[in-house]
Amino acid sequence: MDRFVKLEVDEHAVGVIRLDRPKMNALDIAMQDQLKEVADEAAARADVRAVVLWGGERVFAAGADIKEMQRMSYTDMVERGGALQGAFDAVARIPKPVVAAVTGYALGGGCELTLCADIRVAADNAKFGQPEILLGLIPGAGGTQRLSRLVGPAKAKDLIFTGRMIDAAEAYRIGLADQVVPAEEVFATAHAWAAKLAAGPAYALRAAKEAVDRGIETDLDTGLTIERNLFAGLFATEDREIGMRSFVEEGPGKAKFN
Repeated sequence: MDRFVKLEVDEHAVGVIRLDRPKMNALDIAMQDQLKEVADEAAARADVRAVVLWGGERVFAAGADIKEMQRMSYTDMVERGGALQGAFDAVARIPKPVVAAVTGYALGGGCELTLCADIRVAADNAKFGQPEILLGLIPGAGGTQRLSRLVGPAKAKDLIFTGRMIDAAEAYRIGLADQVVPAEEVFATAHAWAAKLAAGPAYALRAAKEAVDRGIETDLDTGLTIERNLFAGLFATEDREIGMRSFVEEGPGKAKFN
């Protein structure tokens, strides 16, 4: 089987999940399954401390493979729907900082994949959208849920109801993109963010991500309990010992974590 999704780990402990299915990184079934495999690998590998999602210089991902999807029946999608969402969930649940480096189109499943990242760095030529309504469908890989949580229900409904594309500037205004840079700087900017955090306290970053992601899904009291338990648990880690010792002996911001 051709490999359309690959994990490459560099000397900075950054794992780059590379989408590479010419011409537009259409997310067919094979690519979805490979995405889950690679996300699980990135989650498990100790030498991966942060992740960049990257579709290449031309396009992030222009959505699902519509020709493949057109042949699917209701029962086909009932059986496939769990695996589709599971592939994206695997990316969202990587217990490490994840940044999407977005150039060109991030539409449909491509937009939904960016929503699984913690941060989105967009090229000034990027286009985001959830055009499934134009096919008589709705987003099926988390778009109705993650998009509304990120930008609010009204803005999410605007994009989902109309299927319209928005440019990077509008994506930034509504909170769908966190930073907009020239296209030639997207990967370097995303990688620099990931590399900086890869040098940080891995267990504390993991706990911070879990606290935010789990807490936002529940009521405040439960969220505070999640935070309190994770906070206390970090007192058993070497990260905490290193950070506090460095603060006391050298001042803030000088700790070097293992």
